[in-house]
Amino acid sequence: MYVLDKGARFVVPRTELTYPGHNMKLHVTAADAVKAPVDHVMADFEDACPYEFKGDKSRKVMVEALNTLDFGKKVVTVRPNNIHSKFFKGDMEAIVLGAPNRFHGIMLPKTRGPEEIGEVSKLLDDLEKRGGWNYRLQIESLIETPHALIKAYEIATASDRMCGLVFGIADYAANLGIREIVENQNQNFHYSKQAVVVAAKAAGLHAIDNVYLRLWRNTDSPERVKELQAALREKNVGAANLGMDGTWVIHPQQAEIANACYTPSVEQVEEARRVIKLYHEKGGGSMADPKSGEMIDEATIKIGLMDLAKGAQAGMVSDPELRDWSAKSREITGYDILELMRRVA
Repeated sequence: MYVLDKGARFVVPRTELTYPGHNMKLHVTAADAVKAPVDHVMADFEDACPYEFKGDKSRKVMVEALNTLDFGKKVVTVRPNNIHSKFFKGDMEAIVLGAPNRFHGIMLPKTRGPEEIGEVSKLLDDLEKRGGWNYRLQIESLIETPHALIKAYEIATASDRMCGLVFGIADYAANLGIREIVENQNQNFHYSKQAVVVAAKAAGLHAIDNVYLRLWRNTDSPERVKELQAALREKNVGAANLGMDGTWVIHPQQAEIANACYTPSVEQVEEARRVIKLYHEKGGGSMADPKSGEMIDEATIKIGLMDLAKGAQAGMVSDPELRDWSAKSREITGYDILELMRRVA
């Protein structure tokens, strides 16, 4: 979870838009609320940046974009080249010293273990002090190797700057020798995706699913566009059912469908509100819901609380209401799932 505005706002991203950081036009699009209706943007120095732009060329564009564009309420992050790259330190110095208080976090690629998170955190301590930052940058880590997956919980808990884990399917599949990464990916990578979810949630972090690599074009037939949109929806509904909080997107065209997959419907929010209210009015314990006939108890109510928390992210539930239900849960059980999962700041 990103904690922003000195604790006044928190964001569990449903959509994280990644794009090449050397291209100013793409920065402008990413900043636009209408053209890119996402929760989070991530400008990339690494895989999406051509060789000829690595180093000073891309850094100059990135710093200009961060200092001149208004990204509104979006979480703004940067993916530097990985920590073992000759470009890494220069990338970090350029953006942290060149754009103080203008973005929110670092997306660390190719993470191998918790010691790398500790190293990046210490570097940020120094750079933030030198740059005059008035808040601390947060870290999301890409889990994209088998080694990282095995150490995912250690990575997630390596620094109090950590806020999320992201499953990077392409590099991960390459390490395993798997060629197909689009079709049936939630089945073929079921263990790996849910391992990332479990590690993230055990540490109180958000978990973000990988990109869907197929895009539709203006020249595609309406039938082909519908087919690709249905596949995008299927992939993300499946990932949400595995516990992912959101997904990377590689083009703004994917944003609307992806946002919907990680957002409860109005009907689901109302149903969660109704059941939670009924449960407390009846004094708790185990009971049959008179509307559905299903048994509900404190454990099942927590599912409703998580729906309300996701609804709050989408502006469907007020923060005071969410905090009130959170406090009731804590008062009764001493165990507040929204605090444990860092869904309330």
